[in-house]
Amino acid sequence: MKNFSHKNSPLKGKLKKNELTLGSWLTIPHQAVVEILGTAGFEWLVIDMEHSPISISDALNLIGHIQGNGMQALVRVSKNEEVIIKQVLDAGADGVIIPMIKNKEEAKKAVSFVKYPPVGNRGVGLNRAQRYGTNFESYKKWVNDSVVVIPQIEHIDAVNNLESILNVEGVDGIIVGPYDLSASMGYPGDYNREDVKKALLKVDEITKRNNMPLGFHVIESDFQNTLNKIRKGYTFLAFSIDFFFLGDKARKEMKLLKENL
Repeated sequence: MKNFSHKNSPLKGKLKKNELTLGSWLTIPHQAVVEILGTAGFEWLVIDMEHSPISISDALNLIGHIQGNGMQALVRVSKNEEVIIKQVLDAGADGVIIPMIKNKEEAKKAVSFVKYPPVGNRGVGLNRAQRYGTNFESYKKWVNDSVVVIPQIEHIDAVNNLESILNVEGVDGIIVGPYDLSASMGYPGDYNREDVKKALLKVDEITKRNNMPLGFHVIESDFQNTLNKIRKGYTFLAFSIDFFFLGDKARKEMKLLKENL
């Protein structure tokens, strides 16, 4: 079980210093997937509860397996909503990614759901994170020092309000959602359009100007795409996703096999 008596988490420390940190994305709710990804050297995994069938019960087990395999566990919750954020944190998550944050008020609300009073409005409950009632005081300090809050920037309104979002106390950085950003501009999935690329460039410029961690979920399993983001100054990078690592390798090798029969 996670020991919340430790000081700042490695991920929180890197985010504060705006240093490169690499993770990946989890949609298949099985410990074997966590253990396999754990052999690759990722620092953290994101459990996706927005676009996968992962339940809160699944998340509880996955968080434990991620942490037990030397990584930190983030959860992309289904929405900016008090109960789901509270549940995944009480399950022991190291932090949350909150989708579709569009303005300062929504970012403040997200932070308030994460932090206990007087900083926020999170209700007090006892579960795995608090060592089932034996370690609440230590956990409360850990939340103030080490919990990670990442708004997902995936709407054109968020781009236009980005400066104020970044200035919300308790926000540790951002991660870009290019698919939904392009959809909010009327072109779902077409993030190579010039106007969408211009919006993405605006996100880059504002985030770097504010010296905040700039994140991106690079969907492709080819390392070159992630390397390109690193060279452009992105520091909080999710490298691909479980089913693309599995599927891309299987498709590639089967194609080569059939070509050589």
